[in-house]
Parts: sequence; structure tokens; C-alpha cells
Amino acid sequence: MRDRFGEAWERLFGPPMWSPEGPPENSLGAFQAACAAGYGIELDVQMSADGEAMVFHDATLKRMTGREGRLADHGSADLRQIRLAGSDETIPTLAEALTEIGRRAMVHIEIKIPYGEVGPLERRVHETLIDHNGPTCVIGFNPYSHAWFADHHPKILRGLNSYSYKGPDARHLAPDVRKRYAELGHASIAKPHFLALSLDMLPSQKAATLRKGGMAVIAWTVRDPAQWDAVREECDNLIFEGFAA
Repeated sequence: MRDRFGEAWERLFGPPMWSPEGPPENSLGAFQAACAAGYGIELDVQMSADGEAMVFHDATLKRMTGREGRLADHGSADLRQIRLAGSDETIPTLAEALTEIGRRAMVHIEIKIPYGEVGPLERRVHETLIDHNGPTCVIGFNPYSHAWFADHHPKILRGLNSYSYKGPDARHLAPDVRKRYAELGHASIAKPHFLALSLDMLPSQKAATLRKGGMAVIAWTVRDPAQWDAVREECDNLIFEGFAA
């Protein structure tokens, strides 16, 4: 429900990344709505200070909660009490999210892990997946995270995320690395089962070659039917928001 907190949020931080009439992103309410509509689910996970896999997109809390600081500096018990902006929803653990979803939807678990920190979050995600009977896969941008799963738990379905690596959010990578990743040169490290590619890098000749060899390609994030029509011949499926696909 939209309330004065939600209205104040928009004045301070701009419009939220969800419909005011619907539940916020990465919330149990959003997962319930997706299941009710018959859609698959993409969610984001990162690690709390006490080693729990929490469902949350940003490294910092401000955009979605109004609080200062990083998610990684808080324990899971604290995080589970923090309201997601404009709603009564709070930050769930991955285990809580998967329990809510059950077998009703395919879940794409995007692992948000910085370079050089691969291992602990991947291990916790795997421990959580052991007790889940529904369909899942892990996705993410860090090829070394995928390599960890390929080495330790190769039967877990893996999808490598990639994009053009031209924006400011890619400046932490050296220019030659950005170029190689934009050309999918890191696929040999990740050893993915499928590719999840941003619209800004489609069409991709390398992706087309891999697709001919049997690797599926998913487009993201599609926000209107015209965007999907422009790339659907290059892809097998899509991650979308803002319209009914």
C-alpha cells in the first residue's frame, strides 16, 4: 500500500523501481505476484555480515530502504526487520524466498559478488538450494563465480550475464577486460549453460555463434514489447518488467 512514507521516498530519492500499486522488487510479495501470474522469477542475492544469503539488489541500503550504509555491514536478523520503501515488506533471506516460491516458478538467482570475494556466498547459495525442490539456476556477471559452481557443483544450471561494459559501472575493470567481456571472451572462464545478455549488446556475433552450437540466449531487461520484437530472432527467452509478456 502506498503511504506517506512512500510519497516522502519519491521526493527524496526519486521514483522507486516498482509500481506504487504493487510490491517492491525482491520482496516476498513480488514473488507471490509472479507465481500467481505464472511467470518465472529473477532475484538478487548478496551476503550479510553474518554469512547469510539475502535477497537484495544494491550494495547500499538507501534506494530501497532509506537507510544509510551497506547491506554487507548488517547481520541477517537486522536486515530482515528493515522495511522496503513504501511497503510493509522486509528484506528476505534466500531460504525464505525459495520457501515462498516453492515449485511454482523457475527462479534465476543472480549472485551479486565483487571480484576477489568468490566462494562464501556461492557456498551459502548451494547450501540453501540443497533443501529446495523447485527449478532454479544461478546467474551473474562475475565469471569466476560461475567457475566456482562449475568446479564444485557442476550440475547446478548456470547463466552468464553480460552487457556492453561501456557505462560508468564498468570502470572498475581495465579497458582490455571490458572489451573482452563485451565480446563474451569470459565465457570460457564461466563455462555457462546459457547466456543472459543486455539489450545494449544485441545482436552479438559471438552469441549467435554460441547459440548455433546449442547455447540458449536470454535478453534483459525488456521493458516493452517493441524491444522484444527487435531482438527476439537473436534470443530464446527474455527477462522483462513493466508489461505482460
